[in-house]
Formats: sequence, structure tokens, C-alpha cells
Amino acid sequence: MFRNFKLVPQIIFGRGCFAQLDDIVEKQRATPDSWVVFVVDDVFKGKDLEKRIPAHGKDLLLWVNVKDEPKTAYVDELTLRVKAFAPFLPSAVIGIGGGSSMDLAKAVSLMLTNEGSSTLYQGWDLIKNPAVYHMAVPTLSGTGAEVSRTTVLTGPEKKLGLNSDYTVFDQVMLDPELTKDVPRDQHFYTGMDCYIHCIESLQGTYLNEFSKAYGEKSLDLCREVFLNDHPDSADKLMMASFFGGMSIAYSQVGACHALSYGLSYVLGTHHGIGCCITFDYLDEIYPEGVKEFRTMMKKCGVELPRNLVKNLSDEKIEKW
Repeated sequence: MFRNFKLVPQIIFGRGCFAQLDDIVEKQRATPDSWVVFVVDDVFKGKDLEKRIPAHGKDLLLWVNVKDEPKTAYVDELTLRVKAFAPFLPSAVIGIGGGSSMDLAKAVSLMLTNEGSSTLYQGWDLIKNPAVYHMAVPTLSGTGAEVSRTTVLTGPEKKLGLNSDYTVFDQVMLDPELTKDVPRDQHFYTGMDCYIHCIESLQGTYLNEFSKAYGEKSLDLCREVFLNDHPDSADKLMMASFFGGMSIAYSQVGACHALSYGLSYVLGTHHGIGCCITFDYLDEIYPEGVKEFRTMMKKCGVELPRNLVKNLSDEKIEKW
């Protein structure tokens, strides 16, 4: 049986396209009472981007904190806040930020139309009702969250996504200018999430020509960004992220992502850096990929934290 995946139906790409956000969102305002939720990383509070968000009088600007990986309890809390804001559902949920902010936007849009806690829907195709219209505006490149059919959440018992065709964004806005102020280390960790996606996809047992086509192009773009200092690196990494997410959508992640989930679940390590820490120890599985990864890391002047699990108790190791 072949897998029949839903893809993002509408995509806008280009430097400065964020200026068109209001026009795109306006199409979802079907009545004078329509309102929209902007789910925005609180790192942008007081920054220039906040002034550019086209929130109207009835809209909700929902600041989210992504210091920790997205948790089911936080999703449930945010969903209740949105439901309490007005007697009827919003016409759109817009996620602005990195992978965690986009995952929170996806999760909230789903939980507005599906009863109970988000913990009930951690798994494959457990979502029963379509989400509220939802849109992604990434300000980081690499996670692939803008194109994936999952929103990865840490629950009380496991780290597992809400995997569903209903999870896929209805619209994605890719504006490379929004990534210009990303700190160096964060740029590397998130970019390597994309690079590792491709290495795992291209060497996985589920590889096929659909996944291979996207994965190879994404890998080429990552190399131009992290090895060749290409002048259009922001544009290229944003497309690498999209293509890398597409590649994974029709294949699977591999050993690195599987192991990195333990770091997130037990220690709260952020996904991008967790993947880098884990990948650096997987020479036997991905020898060429790890070698190239280390070259990129040295070129970017990034040093990984070490000995994170040195004093971990047997109980926590078992939990991992």
C-alpha cells in the first residue's frame, strides 16, 4: 500500500514577502466578526517584527515561550486561552517563529477542533476533525516543521508527534529576510537538523525516488551554505529546510533523531542541538555524513556541549 500524503497547498517565497501577510490572512476573514490568532515566539517582543505583525483589533497576539521543547500541557493551556478569548473559533492560526513555535501553532489549530488533551492524539492519524486554517511563517531555517505532517510534543509519558494529514499547514510564507538576526550557534544547530534529515533519509531503508529527489537537493543546498559561504545562503537554507522536510515526509528519520528524542525527553535538550550532539557519535552508521558534519562544525566555529549524561542516574537512563 502506497502512502498518500497531503502536501502544503499554498507557498509564497521571496525576500520581503512578509509584507503580504495581511493580504493573505484577510482572505480568511469571512465576516466582520472574524478574528485571527498569531502564535509568536516571545523572543520578538519589543523587536521590529512585532510592529510588522498585521494584527487587527479583534485579533489575539499569543506570545509563546519556547525555552523548553513544546509540551502537551503547554498546548492544552494555550488552547484554553484561545477558546476563552471569544465565543467562537478563530478563522486562522498563524505561527511565526522557529520549529517549536510552528509546532505549537499546528497543535493549537488541531486542538481547537478536537476534544480533550493533546496527549490523546500523540501517534499516527488519531486526529478526527480538520484543524482551523493554519499558516506558518518560519524565522529559522532547518527544522522542516513548515512542511511536515507532525507537530512534535513532549507528553508526560513520551515524546511523540500529532501525526496527521490535518496537521499540514494550509499556507507557508518563506521570507529569508526574517532569518537575518539568528545567532550563529542557533543557525548552525537548526541548519544541521536539516542536514541530518537528509543524511538519514538518503541512507534509510524507506528511500525512494520521491524522497531521494528532495533529499539530494536539500543536501546540496546545505553544503553551499555551510561549506561554501554562498552569498544567498539564507535563501538556500530556507529552501533546504523545505526540501528536507519533504524528503522525510515520504521516508523516515533514522538513528540520530530516534536517539536525540531521549535527550529532549529526559534532559530538555532542544531538538537541533540534541541532533548535533547525537550525530557526532554515529560514525559507524553515517561515517561520511559525520565526517562532513565535523568539517562544517569546525568551519562555523561551533563547539558542542559534552558529558551531558555523565552523571545520569540509572532511572533516567532507563527512562531514556
